[in-house]
Amino acid sequence: MLHDPLFIGHDIYRLSSYGKSHPLRVPRVSSVMDLSRALGWLPPSAFRRAPRAKPRALEAWHHPDYIAALVAAEQAQQVTEDTRKRHQLGTHSNPVFAEMFRRPATSAGASILAGELLARGGQVYNPAGGTHHGMPDRANGFCYLNDPVLAILSLRHQGVRRVVYVDIDAHHPDGVEVGFQGDPEVLMISIHEDNLWPRTGGVQETAGGSAVNLPVPRGFNDSEMALAREALVLPLVQRFEPEAIILQCGADAVVEDPLAHLALSNNAHWAFLDHLMGVAPRLLVLGGGGYNPWSVARLWTGIWGTLNGFDIPALLPEPAQAVLRQLRFDGHRLGRNPPEHWFTTLRDAPRNGPISDEVAERIAFLQARHQL
Repeated sequence: MLHDPLFIGHDIYRLSSYGKSHPLRVPRVSSVMDLSRALGWLPPSAFRRAPRAKPRALEAWHHPDYIAALVAAEQAQQVTEDTRKRHQLGTHSNPVFAEMFRRPATSAGASILAGELLARGGQVYNPAGGTHHGMPDRANGFCYLNDPVLAILSLRHQGVRRVVYVDIDAHHPDGVEVGFQGDPEVLMISIHEDNLWPRTGGVQETAGGSAVNLPVPRGFNDSEMALAREALVLPLVQRFEPEAIILQCGADAVVEDPLAHLALSNNAHWAFLDHLMGVAPRLLVLGGGGYNPWSVARLWTGIWGTLNGFDIPALLPEPAQAVLRQLRFDGHRLGRNPPEHWFTTLRDAPRNGPISDEVAERIAFLQARHQL
């Protein structure tokens, strides 16, 4: 069993980008690594270098012809029209770029490795993971591969059967639902923005009985997230008695994200993690969405701090501030005049508020359906 949490990362995220106009042009995982080290939170003993998953490992879920097309697209740096239509490669969302196979294969390799490391129990953090839209035979929503699906399959290879997958990204994890629809040994719980792409995950949708979906309205706040956590998610998880929990904590659910419209602070994500720790003998935490470089770096570094029980400092030391001050968000208004607290703190001010009728009614509906 792992005695201390492990962080899986790689410098490939420092050196690659989806392109100058893509939402994933901003640094994310590299900033979390740098900020954690600047805080003294990431000694060499806690870090594992992510391996690149080989095609055969990826074919545990993805179709061989799709993996071959992805490898070929990276090598040629272009795709045919047939490949574009069939596999959704070379589109605006899923562009051709220099590391378009190696980068997602490294994220997937980290999640596969996490399943192996967790065989006997413990906690692992893969902030580059959480690519929950990837489909067996095509890229989807910036996700060329689906590392959460591969993580669950890796856990199963180690003999772990009952898995809860909790997703608090602003977007619904459509690819994970495709992977485990109707599987009685996987419980998928998603809290996501209603009517946001991919516009799946309605409150009535159950993925063959394996999923619980809570779509929430714009402006969803910390108080509403706490209610969903306490009244719905934790009772469901505890009743399922999982052998492993995977938490996907996309940073696009916070108020500063440019692609979503929720109003959470990073406290909501940290509290969610804190309440899930210890519920199962194995815990894997993944990143996910998040397109504001400062909110991603601060939230995901705080996730690593929460996993380790570190105190979140009220004021960051100068080396940590320097990491945040060097970040840039070119081509977006949020990068023109960032507020000072994005450089000097990790913790957001709480964003509490009233419980909307819509949130309360949907939670009550799901409680009744699941007899909570």
